Amino acid sequence: MSSMFIPPRNLFLALSITAAASAADWPAYGGDAGTSRYSPLKQINTTNAGSLKKAWTFHTGDKTDRPATQIQCTPIVVDGIMYVTSAQLKVIALRAATGEKLWSFDPFAGIDDDRPRGVSRGVSFWANGKDKRILFTYRAKLVSLDAATGKPVPTFGDNGQLDLTRGLDRDITDLAYYVTTPGVVFRDTIILGSTTGEGPRLSAPGHVRAFDVRTGKQKWIFHTIPHPGEFGYETWSPDSWKYSGGTNVWGGLTVDVKRGMVFLATGSPTFDFWGGDRIGNNLFGNSVVALDAATGRRVWHFQVVHHDVWDYDLANAPSLVTVKRDGRPVDAVVQVSKMGFVFVFDRVTGKPLFPIEERPVPASDVPGEVLSRTQPFPVKPPPISRQRLLEEDLTDVTPAKRAYILERYRKLRAGNIYTPPSVQGTLIYPGFNGGANWGGASVDPENGLLFINSNENVNWMTLKKAEAGAGYTFDFQGYTQLLDDESYPAMKPPWGWLTAIDLNSGDFRWRNSFGEHPELTARGIPPTGTTNFGGSIATAGGLVFIGATQDHKFRAFHSGNGKVVWETQLETGAYATPCTYEVNGKQYVAVSVGGGRWKSPAGDSFVAFALP
Repeated sequence: MSSMFIPPRNLFLALSITAAASAADWPAYGGDAGTSRYSPLKQINTTNAGSLKKAWTFHTGDKTDRPATQIQCTPIVVDGIMYVTSAQLKVIALRAATGEKLWSFDPFAGIDDDRPRGVSRGVSFWANGKDKRILFTYRAKLVSLDAATGKPVPTFGDNGQLDLTRGLDRDITDLAYYVTTPGVVFRDTIILGSTTGEGPRLSAPGHVRAFDVRTGKQKWIFHTIPHPGEFGYETWSPDSWKYSGGTNVWGGLTVDVKRGMVFLATGSPTFDFWGGDRIGNNLFGNSVVALDAATGRRVWHFQVVHHDVWDYDLANAPSLVTVKRDGRPVDAVVQVSKMGFVFVFDRVTGKPLFPIEERPVPASDVPGEVLSRTQPFPVKPPPISRQRLLEEDLTDVTPAKRAYILERYRKLRAGNIYTPPSVQGTLIYPGFNGGANWGGASVDPENGLLFINSNENVNWMTLKKAEAGAGYTFDFQGYTQLLDDESYPAMKPPWGWLTAIDLNSGDFRWRNSFGEHPELTARGIPPTGTTNFGGSIATAGGLVFIGATQDHKFRAFHSGNGKVVWETQLETGAYATPCTYEVNGKQYVAVSVGGGRWKSPAGDSFVAFALP
């Protein structure tokens, strides 16, 4: 397997602002530096959650319906102040107890720019004494704001902003490059991933970088596409480092503050569906990578997909947990995936804590393509998504729907998760939005449980020869979800899941269909689950809070048995991950309600709930 361990230089020296954060706060996108999405608060618990009421609503006032905007932001809360990003990428500070607006910062103020703003999943916080800053990315800019006023810090970068298109060791002029997920803070450093292009044209490399939070000076760069002389260079074509792109970290990063390690979960190399110009396994694509957070030096890595041509990005940051092995605690890191696999590694060495087998997979018949003969399959935990698509797996919601899908299915290649793209057309399953997406997982450290929402999607795509003079070999058509005549998914329900996994045993604790289509329920069809985006949080009160579903509900589940203990109807979809915090002895749970996808109308609100 592609796995290697080098002891980190600063094993026990690292400290982070989030390590000392109050239990009342939610100081980071992932809840803490370790992306646990867990809170020790328990005022709201399984006995009283049914009494939750809306405490306040804040409307940003900047949604648009055409094009429909989204809010994917997880609020952070520090010392009673909530910091959020809006549909138009404003940064806003609110009183976390009331929703009262304190200040806002608009990065586009005074700029004549009518391009789509994109999305932001939130901000990062750093403090040293009285110097407190909000670090925020929009498009390809990193901004440092005074946390008290919202004004740019003039000593950071160029009057408070840093151009992230520079310093990548390659000219990316005119190439797509964005940062949509907040960076992680380690000491006086912020570490960032990126979003790049994924199509057949040239795209930017997804190298990971660290910057001084005070000045914006770049401290280090880790080449996710290795340069000559670097480890992994031989797993690519000789000149891939000059032109290949992607292999980026777009779903966030995770820090072990005690050991001074940062964990990356990388995406696929580009072009997503043909790799004839990047022969080899393509390290560090589709890998969990541990780096020394102070230097960017590789500690260990494990590649979960070799030479990806299915767009199986690792779409979320890994979570740090402690599990029991042979009666002793082992610090671990867990990675969930689009393929539906859950990978569990020893955090220090990268050794798998459950066996992972290299199994044979189909070869490609596309000219120039050379796929890996095997792919990694974890023996445990079980997959959280189905991984085959045979005729017997197709929808049976009604006979008419099944006939409609069956006709289309028989025109395309299908099989399992590693059926290769083709010029005939291939069904990719669990699909580009299948398995676990950018919402990631949440953890109950007291009971060794992992909670993960996932999708069952089928996509189809067809490779075709590029036009003469295009500058690339293959293009594609499709990249489209296979849907029935009413736009419901092509396979048998459930179409969305919420699963609890016992990380000590590797077994499911419970597993529920997640969400419903009320119009189907009204026809007498049992709840089907829905496509879902956003993630969950877990609390010491024995609860898992999550929105994410197409039915526009926000729910609390009993973490021990999966039963719904509370739910409320929102004005549109909460396609984001919530947070929880405490102010003046009162616990709140807050979520952004931005809609804007899956036929949900655009929204512009942040809503907080509390006990009466």
